[in-house]
Amino acid sequence: HQRITYAEFYRRCRRLASGLAERGIGKNDTVAVLLANTPAMLEAHYGVPMAGGVLNALNTRLDAATIAFMLEHGDAKILITDREFAATASEALKLLKRPLRIIDYDDPEFPQIGESLGEDYESVIAGGDPDFAWQMPADEWDAISLNYTSGTTGNPKGVVYHHRGAALMGYGNVLAGQMGRHPVLLWTLPMFHCNGWCFPWSLSVAAGTHVCLRWVRAGAIYQAMAEHGVTHLCGAPIVMSTILDASPQERRPLKQRVTFMVAAAPPPESVLAAMAEAGFDIVHVYGLTEVYGPAVVNEWQEEWDALEGAARAARQGVRYHALEGLSVMDPQTMEPTAPGQLGEVMFRGNVVMKGYLKNPDATRNALSGGWFHSGDLGVMHEDGYIQLKDRSKDIIISGGENISSIEIENVLNRHPAVQFAAVVAKPDAKWGETPCAFVEKRRGHEAVTEEEILAFCREQLARFKAPRFLVFAELPKTSTGKIQKFALRERAKTL
Repeated sequence: HQRITYAEFYRRCRRLASGLAERGIGKNDTVAVLLANTPAMLEAHYGVPMAGGVLNALNTRLDAATIAFMLEHGDAKILITDREFAATASEALKLLKRPLRIIDYDDPEFPQIGESLGEDYESVIAGGDPDFAWQMPADEWDAISLNYTSGTTGNPKGVVYHHRGAALMGYGNVLAGQMGRHPVLLWTLPMFHCNGWCFPWSLSVAAGTHVCLRWVRAGAIYQAMAEHGVTHLCGAPIVMSTILDASPQERRPLKQRVTFMVAAAPPPESVLAAMAEAGFDIVHVYGLTEVYGPAVVNEWQEEWDALEGAARAARQGVRYHALEGLSVMDPQTMEPTAPGQLGEVMFRGNVVMKGYLKNPDATRNALSGGWFHSGDLGVMHEDGYIQLKDRSKDIIISGGENISSIEIENVLNRHPAVQFAAVVAKPDAKWGETPCAFVEKRRGHEAVTEEEILAFCREQLARFKAPRFLVFAELPKTSTGKIQKFALRERAKTL
């Protein structure tokens, strides 16, 4: 294994910053990265801001067209890409209207066969100055990173993080995650998700150890937990399923309790119970890209142990220390709703984004009335803990990835046999949720099969977005012709 001390890590980050500065990166210049959970990804989280740049960590699971949109919209000046993703990257670069400087990272632990697209990452590091005089941001409000969130309609939106929010999350995670001194974090959460929920920065606060994991596989997770004394890991419920589904050959006995921070669709009670039995303490967190990842935590109360524990564990909880305000409100009146009454979950404070890049209308709407409007519908309980009930946005969270139901519907509607299409979340034991499509056939196309339409979706969408379930049916509509998704959601539960 590669092992790097903090002293060496610091030198390498300064060398990277120096190399980026030599290549023209300065204040507010975007450096995009298409990387797995590798040491280079951690170095980018420090080296890019040290040069004054803005880090844009791209979701490696996306298709070339979406990546090209992000590189174009974010004005990336340099792309650092892992050779594993060379095929997607080169396809994306062909779609760009301008040339882009490319730096290739070849993982020494897992050399890849992908073609080389630019200069070598290690050569950039070797040529950089280990004593580079990096600068703190001139203003805490300066941008540190750019994260694209799947747009509910049309193109993804670029969420801009500021230095102040990132610094506060550095401390906030340590408290919410019960990290103590010298935690050992296993990277099962992609660092491209909200900058790994800001944990690349949090670990430095507590002088923790990063254990980089290139692929989320049960055997490798158990091996790392046993060999490195892992104390913490983060992820969506799919990571829990991966751990619980491990074969006896893959499992290793653990000497330590491990804290698992889980977010995305709330895990089923059976999964929470099984994780506790397997030696994990669960910390349930909730947030969105716009609030730097998790900003709400289900702070456990000891008297709940005797109560309906798992039902309490499914609640989202109370605000992080770094968040000033958390409320459930009526978005029209901006008044808090009564306990137990449905409203929209709202956030306020320094761990709310700067805004959406080049999108003043969306920024104004999202931050109207001085609060960030999450689009999530929930209730505030008497004890001040919030619980999500539904989403007003058409978002499906599958394996921790946001999928826009509208994006899938747009693809379905392009198929000549489709008259009407609606996509809803279907509960899924493994993925949390999975997209389920309901289609009304166009007259004269009665012979079309489910598989034909599903195959059409797989051609047009990134693999994780394509629906696996499709039902032909007459869609329930309101008197004004709107499709009643709540009725389809109920139906999807029974499929």
